[in-house]
Amino acid sequence: MTHKVRVTHENGEHWIAFDVKGAADGYPIFLLHGTPGSRSGPAPRPSVLYRLGVRLISYDRPGYGKSTRHPRRRVLDAARDVAAIADELQLTEFSVVGRSGGGPHALACAALLPDRVRKAAVLVSVAPSDAHGLDWYDGMTGSNVEEYTRARQGADVLAAELSTRGELIREDPQFLLQFLEPELTAPDRRILRDLGIRRLLTGTYAEALRQGPGGWIDDVLALRESWGFALTKISVPVLLWHGADDVFSPVTHTHWLASQIPSAQIEVEHGAAHFDAVKVLPRILALL
Repeated sequence: MTHKVRVTHENGEHWIAFDVKGAADGYPIFLLHGTPGSRSGPAPRPSVLYRLGVRLISYDRPGYGKSTRHPRRRVLDAARDVAAIADELQLTEFSVVGRSGGGPHALACAALLPDRVRKAAVLVSVAPSDAHGLDWYDGMTGSNVEEYTRARQGADVLAAELSTRGELIREDPQFLLQFLEPELTAPDRRILRDLGIRRLLTGTYAEALRQGPGGWIDDVLALRESWGFALTKISVPVLLWHGADDVFSPVTHTHWLASQIPSAQIEVEHGAAHFDAVKVLPRILALL
């Protein structure tokens, strides 16, 4: 069953849709989806969550799935959304894990909710676009370079590109994986040969774009702007995990994040890439 909570902000209000799975009395962990993505993204089966003793909370960022859009949102706004859900569920503390585009949003929670977030994990994340000393595009695949470059050119330019691609995905949820196929590394090809994982990914893409590409557009714009908080001020334990062969979010981004977050522990897995974050998630949840 999907729940909704209202969140007020300086531009008005929006509604956040969220799901709760696993052990009702388990330890609460928020799972923040990738870009594009939704609350229905790849996650361990309920039986695995029960065995881990985890109460998993996943939600649609504004504009995705069943959540309404939050105009001009920034990465830092994720902390307010997560806090609103936690209040609704009467949670005083919890952990967070963010995958891919959800990684920066998980770091926002760690930075801005230090009294409530016990631990954070960030899987295959990008670094801030203004990361000093980091060649941001080095090692990044062409489609992502194009996407982030269009975000720099303006919201209208990005919207034109993602609206076309989003409509193709709505017509055929397999389209995005087919579009990315030529850019996949061997580890990602191995992961995506699993038909169960492919079904989960295409399902989450379809749900993500049910209202159109608004959430996707806003995500990319937010990731390319200032995130709105200082990584150096994060005090809660943070685990950074990355596949060494990732070309969607190059591993250099996680090395840079580790250099900025005082509490960070880093794991780089050789022979793994971007979509291995799906496979490693159960172990990460156990650690959280």
